[in-house]
Amino acid sequence: MGDGGDAALKVSVTAAPEGGKANAAVVKLLAREWQVAKSDIQVVAGATDRRKVLLVAGDPADLMARLRRWAAPGGQ
Repeated sequence: MGDGGDAALKVSVTAAPEGGKANAAVVKLLAREWQVAKSDIQVVAGATDRRKVLLVAGDPADLMARLRRWAAPGGQ
């Protein structure tokens, strides 16, 4: 967590950063890992930058529960 309480996640994909391919690969990876629809995740800032801000749509309590399970030792 940063000083402002923001969390950062380092993600690596092999897709080229051309035409939004890398962004799409990040969304696909996180949707699969977090068990949400790809359409529920969008890049809202940093589309052409290495650092991105994502918006994940859905019930906040449900999303936090999913993320906590995902981040726990041993994963999901």
